[in-house]
Amino acid sequence: MSKENLLFGAESILKNLGKPENRRWGIVTILFIAIVFNYVDRQLVSVLKPILKVEFSLDDSGYAFIVNIFTVCYATMYPITGWLVDKFGSKKVLFWGVLTWSIACIGGGISKTVSQFGFFRGMLGVAEPTVFPAQLKAVTVWFPGKLRATANGLCQAGGSIGAIVAPFLVAWLALSYSWHTAFIVMGVVGILIAILWRIVYKDPPAYIQQEALQSTVSDDINGFSWKELWKRKSLWGVIMVRFVSDPVWYFCLFWLPGYLQEESGLSLAQIGMFGWIPFLIADVGAVGTSMLSDKIVRKGSSPLLARKRMLLMITFFSSLCVFTPYLDSAAATIVVFSVVALVCVSWLFTMGVIIAESFPVKNVASVQGIAGGFGALGAVIFNYFVGQLMGSYGSEKIFLVMAFLHPLALLMVWVFIKPERPNTG
Repeated sequence: MSKENLLFGAESILKNLGKPENRRWGIVTILFIAIVFNYVDRQLVSVLKPILKVEFSLDDSGYAFIVNIFTVCYATMYPITGWLVDKFGSKKVLFWGVLTWSIACIGGGISKTVSQFGFFRGMLGVAEPTVFPAQLKAVTVWFPGKLRATANGLCQAGGSIGAIVAPFLVAWLALSYSWHTAFIVMGVVGILIAILWRIVYKDPPAYIQQEALQSTVSDDINGFSWKELWKRKSLWGVIMVRFVSDPVWYFCLFWLPGYLQEESGLSLAQIGMFGWIPFLIADVGAVGTSMLSDKIVRKGSSPLLARKRMLLMITFFSSLCVFTPYLDSAAATIVVFSVVALVCVSWLFTMGVIIAESFPVKNVASVQGIAGGFGALGAVIFNYFVGQLMGSYGSEKIFLVMAFLHPLALLMVWVFIKPERPNTG
């Protein structure tokens, strides 16, 4: 092939990548990568739980306290980051968010005392919520309703991929080098992602944004004020749904790897080999459920109703977790939590799309931030009781409660959430 042909081919590729219809999938790719490492960073403590408990002389209650430092900061900042995204845009807020959480991750790796470690986990919690309001805002303005759930699902699939990668990658780094190395390496990777996002993201051109806004409840000019937003019934519906359902997913992230080691007898190396399975199944399944809801839209259903119908199809499978304490093998526990995680991740993907299709685009990131904050608050409360009950009374009561949380959230979705239009009652 001649030099001229090579140059022509390269120019054609760059030209195609520059088209908005192609750029939006490039943005999805960067968001996916950012969310992958967002989850890897937060899961460092769950994969390394036994090592960190020895390193910092922690019992289960002490470990729960460290987890809650992160989660309280995460819950507190989530609504604020949503407001920041609506005010300053996805590009700026996510850049500084990724940069900050990467520095926090490096700080955790060089910590010498439990106080230092707790400080940097709190800093991580302050910065990590930036990614989800920024991601949802970007998807809302770049994608129409017939593609939005799929694009959103592909972005948020990074969470489960991060949970898949974390056990293997973190275990390998810790066993090959040290637990400190695992934290530092993840921080360096995050800094590179922040730079990449700064280079790649641009706001959509007018015709792309107009196509996307046709499947939202109002154009970009209209929206609720912060005070008006809190008076909307659907906002409180979203808050209650996330408060009730999010704790199950947080349990999968923060307690399942340790549970498999301490209750099912897996070693750290075996966690690296098998601990990713529930998250892979959850990821593939949740992308599939997102595509299913988009298919229902293309068949003529309204976007919001399509999301609700899909949730109705899958929710009750989460109740299988009630059998977990009675399973006699790690393999059976992994199978059950593969199903539970699929439901959890499908809910997380879908609730973001429901927000995009229930509220004006000017309020989407704020609602996502508020909802995520209350979801994390629910996880803080639930995590406290997990720490108390797991050590003192066993796990039966915990799994019994979790079996009812998603069905309760489903009822709330159907009763409370509807399109919210400005200047209507």
